[in-house]
Amino acid sequence: MMISILCPCCNEEKSLPLFYQSVVRIMDKTGEHFEIIFVNDGSKDNTIEILKSLSESDTRIKAIDFSRNFGKEAAITAALDYSSGDAVIILDADLQQPPELIPEMLEKWREGYDVVAARRDRDSDSFIKKFTALAFYKIHNAFSQIEIPSNVGDFRLMSRRVVNALNSMKESQRFMKGLFAWAGFKTCFIDYKVAKRAAGESKFNLFRLWSLAIEGITSFSAFPLTMWGIIGAIIAMGAFIYGLFIFFHTIIYGLDVPGYATLVCLILLFGGLQLLGIGIIGEYLGRTYIESKNRPICIIREIYSHEKINSER
Repeated sequence: MMISILCPCCNEEKSLPLFYQSVVRIMDKTGEHFEIIFVNDGSKDNTIEILKSLSESDTRIKAIDFSRNFGKEAAITAALDYSSGDAVIILDADLQQPPELIPEMLEKWREGYDVVAARRDRDSDSFIKKFTALAFYKIHNAFSQIEIPSNVGDFRLMSRRVVNALNSMKESQRFMKGLFAWAGFKTCFIDYKVAKRAAGESKFNLFRLWSLAIEGITSFSAFPLTMWGIIGAIIAMGAFIYGLFIFFHTIIYGLDVPGYATLVCLILLFGGLQLLGIGIIGEYLGRTYIESKNRPICIIREIYSHEKINSER
């Protein structure tokens, strides 16, 4: 048996040594053969130098170096492509996802589960984080036929057949939470509390989280397009009924002087609705445009391993 640990990295020079020591210590206790695949996602610090050093000193380490920052979804995809384990575990380098859960994950996998997903406890999160997370999952699951489990991220164990299924999905715009859910397979969940970051700062800001939410909704649901068709039909029906009312009112009572304020409000209302509808169509059209280019998900500058580094000397 071989276990693959996948770790996307972006400016994680301070946390990588701690992450490496923790994972190796835990995996050595399990007695399983394992490999750790790091992906340097365009780091600006000394992350790649640390990964090269780890690859040189440990035959179980492989480091994939991107040509630039392509994002966490691309980093996970590349790591999955190069993994060889019978089971694959995705972990963040900041140690907020505790490696101590790995033995429990392996136990559930041996019981027959193809996916062992870690579900975070949000009790320590701020009200805004709790509210936005709840809103995202509610909206996404209401719109999409594929339900994403609440508070379940990338931290999970997957069997080889799940990884093979994910590797067969070739779309370039990738929302991994959705792809994990779309693949299916027998799944169980284990709960965990988010630990403090070992070092460094979070790479996600409000704009990136918003972009990820839009990506998730547009990747797995066409309902927003259908919704605006329904809204358009309702407005057209309302306009027709109102037109009939004006027609008969004019015949019976004569022509009234139209109200300027009412006219301006209606123009602004329907103009805003039209622009919003065009924006939603643009989101889907943009995704189609990007997919049609058929560009690679990422570009790998170099792959470092113990054998490669020593053979170049």
